[in-house]
Amino acid sequence: MSTDVTAAADAPEQPTTRAIATAAGGGKARRVKERLTSPWATFAAILIATVWTIPTFGLLVSSFRTPEEIRSNGWWNIFVSPSFTLENYVDVLTVQGASSANLGSYFVNSLVIAIPSALFPIIIATMAAYAFAWIKFRGSGAIFVLIFALQIVPLQMALIPLLQIFSEVLGISGTFPAVWIAHTIFGLPLCIFLLHNFISEIPGEVIEAARVDGANHTQIFFRIVIPLSLPALASIGIFQFLWVWNDLLVALVFSGGTADVAPLTQRLAELVGNFGRNQERLPAAAFISLVVPLIVFFSLQRYFVRGLLAGSTKG
Repeated sequence: MSTDVTAAADAPEQPTTRAIATAAGGGKARRVKERLTSPWATFAAILIATVWTIPTFGLLVSSFRTPEEIRSNGWWNIFVSPSFTLENYVDVLTVQGASSANLGSYFVNSLVIAIPSALFPIIIATMAAYAFAWIKFRGSGAIFVLIFALQIVPLQMALIPLLQIFSEVLGISGTFPAVWIAHTIFGLPLCIFLLHNFISEIPGEVIEAARVDGANHTQIFFRIVIPLSLPALASIGIFQFLWVWNDLLVALVFSGGTADVAPLTQRLAELVGNFGRNQERLPAAAFISLVVPLIVFFSLQRYFVRGLLAGSTKG
């Protein structure tokens, strides 16, 4: 009897199902990491970054060149005969008049448009994604498929009907609320789809434990789902903000093109002039418009990376 007990004690412990699953998840994560850090992946990343950066670098160099140099030769001549000037930036930021850039008011308009247009769809989409993921009701699957299918509809097809509703029914055409509602409508399907995929991956044990403790859906949503979904919310928020900030079509249609509501992108399109006479202003104005997106991206970068990697591996 004692011999059997000793042999059983000396026998190696059998791995549990949880340990096997953890090991499998760790092996999958290790394989993904090896593929992403391979020499070929590094070379591809450097190549893509270089190809992507060259036009932007050329635009930056052009923003510091004189109008005569811009018209006479390419930006790469800066390496042969380097010369720089801040005249374009001074002209864009300080010169007043009918033909001046006057970016200040348009810059504020873009902020007033972009911030609510990024927050509204995320707030609504988070609640909808939680409902589709954890609240069972009749027809939830069909409604979710319908919302996902709305991404197939081209945005341009909805511009005229939506504009007619805003102008003839609601009477808000040419105002900020019209632009906010339009961006919210166009951004909701993708936001709901992405957040649903993230929120549905929250372990069911966590939700069930909260229900056992007496938490209702509101408490679960605000105390569990929102904190756990911060990386995904930040990632989607960055994409939505950048899309709205760089948008011209939607804002131009629903703002009416007036200076009181029009965004910065509209002013950039008008800045060149009728025959390209002021083309030297455009690179400087474009880089000024990049300041806010860069601040948003770098301030939320850690959440952005976590949001991209969330759900890529389990275990």
